[in-house]
Amino acid sequence: MKPSLIPAGALTPQYSNLQLPTSSQLTDLLLGQERVIEAFGLLQALSGQQLFLADFQGIHRTWLFKALSAQSKMPMQYLSGRITRAQLLGHQDSQQQRQPGALTTPGLLFICAESLWKREPLWELLLDAIEKGGFELQGQWQPLQAKVVLVGSSLLYSELRYHERRFSELFALLGELVFEVDLQKVAINDYVAWLAELAKLSHCQLTESALLPLLRYSSRLTEHQHRLSLASADLAQVFAEATFYSKGQALDANAIEHALAQRQQRHNAQEQQSAQNLDDAFIYLPTEGAMVGQINGLTVIETLDYCYGEPARITASVHYGDGEVADIERKSELAGNIHAKGMMILSACLYRVFGRDAPLHLNANIVFEQSYQEIDGDSASLAEYCSLISAITEQPIDQGLAVTGALDQFGNVQAIGGVNEKIEGFFKLCARRGLTGSQGVIMPKSNVQQLNLAPDVIAAVEQGLFQLYEITHVDQAVTLLMGIKAGEADEDNNFPEDTLYGMVQQRLDRLAGNLDEEPGYFARLLARLPFFNQ
Repeated sequence: MKPSLIPAGALTPQYSNLQLPTSSQLTDLLLGQERVIEAFGLLQALSGQQLFLADFQGIHRTWLFKALSAQSKMPMQYLSGRITRAQLLGHQDSQQQRQPGALTTPGLLFICAESLWKREPLWELLLDAIEKGGFELQGQWQPLQAKVVLVGSSLLYSELRYHERRFSELFALLGELVFEVDLQKVAINDYVAWLAELAKLSHCQLTESALLPLLRYSSRLTEHQHRLSLASADLAQVFAEATFYSKGQALDANAIEHALAQRQQRHNAQEQQSAQNLDDAFIYLPTEGAMVGQINGLTVIETLDYCYGEPARITASVHYGDGEVADIERKSELAGNIHAKGMMILSACLYRVFGRDAPLHLNANIVFEQSYQEIDGDSASLAEYCSLISAITEQPIDQGLAVTGALDQFGNVQAIGGVNEKIEGFFKLCARRGLTGSQGVIMPKSNVQQLNLAPDVIAAVEQGLFQLYEITHVDQAVTLLMGIKAGEADEDNNFPEDTLYGMVQQRLDRLAGNLDEEPGYFARLLARLPFFNQ
């Protein structure tokens, strides 16, 4: 097994034959929403049943509702915010004329579930009206005319079904919006038509050159090269910002890229402060040379609306003991449960290789150096394992290579999250210090399909100044980091002495007292004296 260099062509999604449609329509916004369209068909066909529409953050609700109304050929209303009784039931105007309420107006009535559920009297009023098929107002019976569609998150839907018995009976239909489309199932130009309709509703005009940066941004939102985001509100915001920077002209690639760059600059204050701490050497993290028991791991820092990658120095030390691999982060209550699980898997992986027949006579301590906030996740378990092997064998690790990946008990390297941010975070640090041509990142092969890297990273890879390696097993990582083959065990589970794992076995045997050591100077001197030889 050898680690493979990832070619520059695989570092970002590739699109071809992009064409703007001559025209677009509202129903283009329903791309990929076959489940919802079917649910609305049932809503129209079945009497006495209402629908819950499960949406997601980033959707432009009003535009979506208009598209569903056009698809269903029914008028629509949308109530949200501070909903009143008069809006639902109707009221008398200044001329004492009766104005119908939303419930008695034929068509689709979309209601924000969170807005109504917070107001218990109105919530009960709605359920009563649906259950009875109408309501009594000023002594007159008012039949329910609207098809009610409650809109909220999937989590709220589950909560309502659990807490409200009548809800599951009255809102038996569920339409769950998908938040991304798979390009293996949807034609790329159907998505372009979706973008064109968003642009039209945003009162701006796209050029064909704007499509590539928009598609790559959309792919970045999904963290997958073959999927594109349906977060219409997020993309509409990009259109609005790009229109401002282009001073109302048609949006081209420069306008989109400039808007995205300015957005990043407005949100990356914390990232800049972190970079300054590294540049000022407040945080010690070498990117050149080699060191024993020390490795550069990769983390992701997430805020409410921005995330970025940050390298982290991980160290390991070993000494004689009873086989415990201690997680200092966990013991100091600075690590979450998933990180603790990763450390347990690391220990299991170590025991699988070296502790089949006897306990390990060493203890190890592993820590994220200069980390003062809680960390979680198992994506550092590969790096932690490599630093531990380095500490046991006393073989140095190349500090120009950063590592990310999660381990299973058999040493397989599994996918992790935030791969683009992690790579870019380490690249930025190396670029500020000066690229040497030997720096890079080791990552799981299963994450390659998620790569969507910044142009400066791709350019550095093309020029041979930065490398990305894909691996599937931990043995590939330790071989690459320490320049010595991991080794393969024989029938007796012994590794060759000149391999990395052979060195691990020798160190473990010495700690267990199973190796005969050469006599020291004084022992040899005493052996020469006649008195001690009698």
